Amino acid sequence: MHKLNLPDCDLRTKEEEGNQYIFDIVRKKYLVNTPEEWVRQNFLHLLINHLGYPKSLIKMEFPITYFKSGKRSDILVLKRDLHPFMLIECKSHDVKLKEDTLKQASVYNKIVKADYLAVTNGLNHHVWKFENDTYKPLPSFPPYPSTTKSD
Repeated sequence: MHKLNLPDCDLRTKEEEGNQYIFDIVRKKYLVNTPEEWVRQNFLHLLINHLGYPKSLIKMEFPITYFKSGKRSDILVLKRDLHPFMLIECKSHDVKLKEDTLKQASVYNKIVKADYLAVTNGLNHHVWKFENDTYKPLPSFPPYPSTTKSD
């Protein structure tokens, strides 16, 4: 698979009947290793192994209903009180992150109401803080919130 702009990680892969699979450490199962799944799994390892986000509070391909239509967000990180902390939309490395990518993620976030929104294609990563009905770009990913009364 394509080299990404993410820290190296030890991903479990296998080939079966001519298909490549990658192990999802959250869902604890092998998935077809598409270019988007490659980005999703590498980014998942960044969240857990480098940013310290708790694996038990990460939901993969979280279902969202939008205007009676079923959609799925790629990664949803919850706070300890189960309030959505960050919604992350992953794209294949060959998909340019443009305004429509942010629009898609922000539509999902209208339902989810996460504090942060991020998009990545494995090469470029963008994160915004959602406050006062607007998105403020951040220079880096926020630390996972410590347990406080405001969480």
